[in-house]
Amino acid sequence: MDVALVTGASSGIGLAIAARLVELGYDVYGYARDHGKSDFRHDRYTAVECDVTDTRVLLDRTEELLRTTGGLKILVNNAGVGFFGPHAAMATDRIERMVRTNLIAPMVLTRATLRHLEESRGYVVNIASTAALNPGPFGAAYGATKAGLHQFGQALFSEVRKSGVRVVTLYPDMTRTPFYDLADFEPGEDPATHITPGCVADAVAQAVDQREGTVITQIVLRPQRTQVARKGKASLKKE
Repeated sequence: MDVALVTGASSGIGLAIAARLVELGYDVYGYARDHGKSDFRHDRYTAVECDVTDTRVLLDRTEELLRTTGGLKILVNNAGVGFFGPHAAMATDRIERMVRTNLIAPMVLTRATLRHLEESRGYVVNIASTAALNPGPFGAAYGATKAGLHQFGQALFSEVRKSGVRVVTLYPDMTRTPFYDLADFEPGEDPATHITPGCVADAVAQAVDQREGTVITQIVLRPQRTQVARKGKASLKKE
């Protein structure tokens, strides 16, 4: 049975991807700091407590996983965090947390699993953001981390394509998930103004279902219309 590893799997996009990969027949291991938010249970799903910002713990958990499973077919670097506001007022610890979660953890985890992915001719799937392509005001540090993940994925594919490893980067726009719980804004409620975790999970399923020799390296997911709502107020932007 092929094995998949998904970070940030306790809710939102990560949970949807984990569930979708289980449906596709993978044995899925989900990393998260706290799995208490999820009631997802399946014989082929294993919840692993892991703070991806703690490099030592991340490497130890992954070494144990690889020793237990003997291999890996899909790595999904999904764990992400975002804080927004004027950069001059952004707390240093928040900047560091975004860099560690959104960029350092994927690079470290990919390095730790790459030999196994080469053996299985597997996939590295990075969940970036449209902020990597079109950064906006009040999200300078967040956009920078996602742009770094974008560049990492493009360069990595150039390095490993001859070994058979496929590298895919997804760029979801505003998605209705707990990602916005701590923000003062959120996607609009109209289904045409946001995408869903399931949309992203379906894109991952499409990317890992290509014939040998074809790689979907980038997928951008946008809602038909944009609508950003201030919490408790009228919408901030609507097109």
